Order: sequence, then C-alpha cells, then structure tokens
Amino acid sequence: MAHPHPGDRERPVDHRHGKDSLVTDGLSLTGKVALITGGSRGIGAGIARRFAAAGAGVAISYKSRSDAADALAAEITAAGGHCLPVAGDLADEAAVARAVEQTVARFGRIDILVNCAGIGPYKPLGSMDAAFVRSILDANVLGTVLITQAVLPHLPSPGGRIVNVASALAYRPIPTSSVYSASKAAVVTLTHAWSKELGPKGITVNAIAPGVIETEMTTAILAERGPGIVAMTPLGRIGQPDDIAGIALFLCSAESGWVTGRTIVADGGVT
Repeated sequence: MAHPHPGDRERPVDHRHGKDSLVTDGLSLTGKVALITGGSRGIGAGIARRFAAAGAGVAISYKSRSDAADALAAEITAAGGHCLPVAGDLADEAAVARAVEQTVARFGRIDILVNCAGIGPYKPLGSMDAAFVRSILDANVLGTVLITQAVLPHLPSPGGRIVNVASALAYRPIPTSSVYSASKAAVVTLTHAWSKELGPKGITVNAIAPGVIETEMTTAILAERGPGIVAMTPLGRIGQPDDIAGIALFLCSAESGWVTGRTIVADGGVT
C-alpha cells in the first residue's frame, strides 16, 4: 500500500473567483489524486469538475467518447486544474490495468477512486436476452470490481477513499428496470462488504444512490415523464450532476473519515 501524505487532514483551499477559475466550497482535496470512471459526461463529469476545484488532480476514464473527455480535460485545465483522460473498457482487465498505469504515470499516485461508469438500459422481462443482461452486469458490476482491484494497491493506507455510484432504483425498482436495478443493488452490497474488508486498512468505502439526474442518459425519460417526476419529488425539481458531486466531495474529504459502508440516497426525498 502507498503511504498517505504527511498530515492527512485538510489544508485550506485557495478560493479563486475569476471567470475562468475553479471555485470550491471549503472541502479540500489539495494534493490528492482521483480516478473517476465514467468521468467524461453526466454525473462523472460533475464530480471531476468539483474535485478539480477542490485541488485534486483528476483522471477521467471513458469507453468511447474521447471528444467529451478531451473537452472536459481542456475545460478543467483552462480553469487551473489538472485532468488526464484515459480510455478503456472497464470490463476488460488489460484496459483497466492500462488506465491505472497511465494515471500513476501522470500523477504519481491514486488516493481516491470514484466508480461512476455504467449503463442504464431498460427492457421488459419478456424482451431481454442473455446479451442484454450480460452487458449491464459487465458495465455496472464486473467493471466496478476490476477497477477497484487494480486501484487498491495504490490507495494510501490509511486515508484511501472509494465511492461507488449506485442508484435509488436499487431500493425502489420500476417496471422494466429489473436488471439495471439488480446491478445497482449489487453495487450497494459490494460497498458494504468492501467497507468491512478494507476498514482495518483505514480505507473508507461508501456509495451514493442518485434518483433521476439530468444527464444524457436520462434525456428520454425526462422528455416523457419529467413533469411527473418533479411532481413526486418533495424538493420540487430534477437533480443535477453537481448535487451528487457535492456528496462525493464530502465522502472523499478528510471530514468523512468516520463514515464507511454507507449508501447515501440522493433523490430529492422521493425514497
């Protein structure tokens, strides 16, 4: 295991309020390095922006959208941060190893892993085939396991942080979401089990279970059911990636050192 920085507590962050500067909210990741899977778009991109604003170097993994990854890296760099796009299918062990190697080669360390990569197709039980089921489990479960295995030897002990992005549908599945919901329930269980396994090493493992968040993945459902979703949400709006990014920042900061094995449901009060 890698050794933590001297002094694991947070250091004050330099708030820069210029138009092109990164701005954060007081929680610091200065000197830390985070690998964020699925980090080029949606929730992952929101987390990457927030972590960079808090002082972390960020590596963002992506499977196919190099354009989105490069654009986000350029945005973060222009704002004064440090961002490395890394390509790879996380269900492929060789690709996972390359992503980790590239991150360590660039930044020299990995302190934080955020597992945000995943897919969310829905189908009725009678319409799905084995390939459909395997594609979801590979992306959402196998990929999470493989990248976590690969990053683990690099995490500081104590002080390492793992955050898995699950889904509120793990707790309240809807029709046609069965396999996706089951895959995210598996992520919740992995989180709980890993927290017990890695706790003695001083590594925390937590999860976030978002409700509907406005991203490319939810465009269709929001077009069809957006007003209804808002109506059933006590906070009266659709969630945004930054709503989840703030929770991830806390869970990866020094302030969350006594929190592990928890899944935080963040759905505006629906659950």
